Amino acid sequence: MRRSNLPAELNRFVGRTTEQAALTALLDASRLVTVVGMGGVGKTRLALRAASAAQKRYSDGVRLAELAPLRDPELIEYALVEAFDLTDHTPRPPREALVEHLAERRTLLVVDGFEHVVEDCAPLLRELLEHAPGLAVLAVGRRPLRVAGEAVFPLAPLGEEDAMTLLAERAAEAGAPVLPGAGAGAGALVGVPTPTGAPARPGAAAARPAAPEGLPGARGARSPGPARSGGRDAVRELCRRLDGIPLALELAAGRLPLLSVEQMLYRLDDRFRLLTDGARGALPRHQTLRTAIGWSHELCTPEERLLWARLSVFPGPFDLEAVEYVCGGPELPPERILDLLGGLLAQSLLTREDTPAGPAYRMLDTVSAYGAEWLTALDDTERMRRRHRDWYMGLATWCELEWFSPRQPEVAALTEAALPHLRAALELCLELPEDAHLAQHLAGTLWFAWVGCGRLSEGRHWLDRALALESGHEEARLKALWVLGYVAVLQGDGTAAVAALHECGERARSSRNALAEAYATHRMGCLALLTDDMPRAEELIGRALDAYRELGELNSNVLMAQIELAMARAFRGDEEGAGALSREVREVCEERGELWARAYALYVLGYLAWTRGAYGEARELLTECVSINDSFRDLVGLVLAIELLALVTVSEGDPAEAAVLQGAAVPVWDTVGVRLFGSEAFGVPRARCRRQAEEALGAEAYGAAFRVGQGLSAAETVERALVAGRSPGLGAPADASAPRPFRTGGAAAVPGTRKPAGSPTGKGGEAAG
Repeated sequence: MRRSNLPAELNRFVGRTTEQAALTALLDASRLVTVVGMGGVGKTRLALRAASAAQKRYSDGVRLAELAPLRDPELIEYALVEAFDLTDHTPRPPREALVEHLAERRTLLVVDGFEHVVEDCAPLLRELLEHAPGLAVLAVGRRPLRVAGEAVFPLAPLGEEDAMTLLAERAAEAGAPVLPGAGAGAGALVGVPTPTGAPARPGAAAARPAAPEGLPGARGARSPGPARSGGRDAVRELCRRLDGIPLALELAAGRLPLLSVEQMLYRLDDRFRLLTDGARGALPRHQTLRTAIGWSHELCTPEERLLWARLSVFPGPFDLEAVEYVCGGPELPPERILDLLGGLLAQSLLTREDTPAGPAYRMLDTVSAYGAEWLTALDDTERMRRRHRDWYMGLATWCELEWFSPRQPEVAALTEAALPHLRAALELCLELPEDAHLAQHLAGTLWFAWVGCGRLSEGRHWLDRALALESGHEEARLKALWVLGYVAVLQGDGTAAVAALHECGERARSSRNALAEAYATHRMGCLALLTDDMPRAEELIGRALDAYRELGELNSNVLMAQIELAMARAFRGDEEGAGALSREVREVCEERGELWARAYALYVLGYLAWTRGAYGEARELLTECVSINDSFRDLVGLVLAIELLALVTVSEGDPAEAAVLQGAAVPVWDTVGVRLFGSEAFGVPRARCRRQAEEALGAEAYGAAFRVGQGLSAAETVERALVAGRSPGLGAPADASAPRPFRTGGAAAVPGTRKPAGSPTGKGGEAAG
């Protein structure tokens, strides 16, 4: 696991020296600190800064969980699981997995944007703090959690000097320096004549458009007049009028390439006078921010305002292609979207970030909330949510197809990046009774994310909810049923698996859906394999493979059926048959660029290599297997490979390292489910390894080495397994500089391929705009 998932700072952190020191001191004194303040005051930025500075005090790392995108409180636990890179395949509630994971660790958890789910978030954090004495929580929101032991840290706006520095730095970044030394053209002040009378920067005055009709400063309105007491005083006054609120200052800085400081002051004065009814009273700070956002909204072009409103339906970072489909239409032609995004970006209404899936844009929650109000006023929220849903359903369908291709690692990265949107799509489908079939379709389509990318528990959550509804669409229900059966098999929940697969098989036969019946038969065979009924496993999986061939079905699931049949044959002593099937799968994977199923073929081939004494070949095969499974977060495949690698290691004459690997497998099994599925067949390598290692070391030395392995993190276990050859010695960490074997490029960016928006709904497509 990475020690931190904190995002990198995109620009310099300004001011807050006193606040950061005070927050750090408070973290030393309290295990639960909540930074509270109005929107846009800089709570998140300060908390992340303090958390980053405190990393050395937390041996097990600092993790960030962003809750703002969540609409369903039940997803809080899954968001925390995701934040900790915690893959849990068991049927237990995610909070149990969190408690167990954190119990012996010293970790700082940063929880951002909890206020809308506080009633569910507060009890969960209290439970985690009670059961994990090494856990500290730094929460960020607009209100306290109201949990015993909470230390509340109210954050005020910036002081005058810090506010001026922030405005000057952000203006310089936008190409419009307003104070001496603030960037290119130091000494210049936008809109204020220089001593020679030359413009502040070439073309600056000409670049400013006339104010829109009907706004302060439009044609017919009085001019702003001369600068107030010089440039620095004007900047000071602007910061004062914006109450030192960082977001308001950044929005103002984004406008400085087009308007002078004096023009801004004049326009703000007009708005403030209107809001205070001409009186001298000051606006509340929350109203100041809202006014600043509203003023920025007025200064946008009509197209920019419409795009701003429509972007509010995105609950997380979004890419250009998604925006073009979701927000495009007659009023916003898709070919204009890129320029309009650039305009919003230049005005600090959006931020751009690089993700493992490629470049993406993000809108701050406060700015998005303003846009959502406008979208509601346009009576367009439901249609835009449907279009958003339709795009991500199309994306899921595309990803399912591309999973069986060389793009598999990129699909995994893309799916992870799209997770907030996929959740929102599922939630919308579940909200609308007439769209229950779409919930079943989407939950089933994402089988590769649940099974192949380590999200069995969340997949079970969505599948159970979708199947609780009667959709009236048999095909969608059948797919969700066999996927639920598959998930339940891997979770070790045989009762739920049999119920789902039996229903799927019966309904498939009644509706003459031969493909769904084949999938149900296949997964029943997989259950037989894991429960040591090898003859039944061979019969059922063989029957499913015959159906797949007859129907022309070829994908990762079909390859997995061949691998599972190979396992059953290997366990029954048919090494030749098992080897032929596994080599065939490996060849198909090499032709198609498939990695996930390939890893399981390598596992079987590694087992067969060990049985004939080819230990070097077995190690090479299993090392590649570990690497692939780790890149996809597939703990089932990973822990099986580690168990077999331990057997290879003891067979090579290194019982101490074998014992360490066996110990390291234990905590991984705890997150997978019943150890070795409770299967005698899968347990043979472990039992044999332990027997040989204990005979060579003695029970006491074996136990000591085993405990060293139990203390390794998942990341340390993988690193140790990936080091070729023998370990440097009992309990010694793997040499990070040692040469490492093949590893997949799991987080590569997706090349420019247009992802389809093919939606089975037929809604929201032609009516765009």
